[in-house]
Amino acid sequence: MPDKQEVRLEMMTRAEFQEARKGGHFQLAIIATGSIEQHLEHLTFGHDIASSTYIAERVARRLYPAVIVAAPIAIGISEHHMFAPGSLATKPGGWLAVVFDAVESMERHGVRKVLVLNGHGGNTTPAAAALPQWKMYFDREHPGSEVRVASYWDLVPQEFWKSVVESENVPGHARKFETAFAMYAFPERLRQGPMARQEDREPVLATPEKGKIIVERIVDDVTQVCQDMMAGRSSGL
Repeated sequence: MPDKQEVRLEMMTRAEFQEARKGGHFQLAIIATGSIEQHLEHLTFGHDIASSTYIAERVARRLYPAVIVAAPIAIGISEHHMFAPGSLATKPGGWLAVVFDAVESMERHGVRKVLVLNGHGGNTTPAAAALPQWKMYFDREHPGSEVRVASYWDLVPQEFWKSVVESENVPGHARKFETAFAMYAFPERLRQGPMARQEDREPVLATPEKGKIIVERIVDDVTQVCQDMMAGRSSGL
């Protein structure tokens, strides 16, 4: 095994993964999904996939060695952002096929519990529509397996968000919620000057202190979902 507690699948070798599985590690895999799209003038194109991957890694480290983070799926269903050069978009069918194949790959390697942790709103409706069919397939082809799909903000009650963020825009798009998240989790992805000059003024009200509250609550709730899945408990997903 690597010297450190590695939780990213793509950072492991074949032998390291096999040794971990033989030792009973990695009961559950998190597949982070997101998008590469414009986030106004102050957040980078990769905010959505960065946020879901950040949460996935935090949870996996907290639950190590029970949880592994499979390779994040960065490009999402973002046709509505293609007006902005640099945004990337996939068609719903293509995106669903890649996510499905990633889930089944983990199932075939014996990781029986898989959580698709989404960080982009455009992915939610197609994933929710496909999930019942996926579950029927996995129940038949991989007995004992379980797959759940959740956008990380949906795992926390809206009342909590409204009290902390003080905005109806949760998660919104590059507004106070996402801006505060970035301020705390990866401030290098934030551009302060452009944020101060852009027309939308809500992001300037974000603070890293609010970001910490947001992120830590999400990590707690995603951790609980993973624990429920590994224990065979229902959590409403």
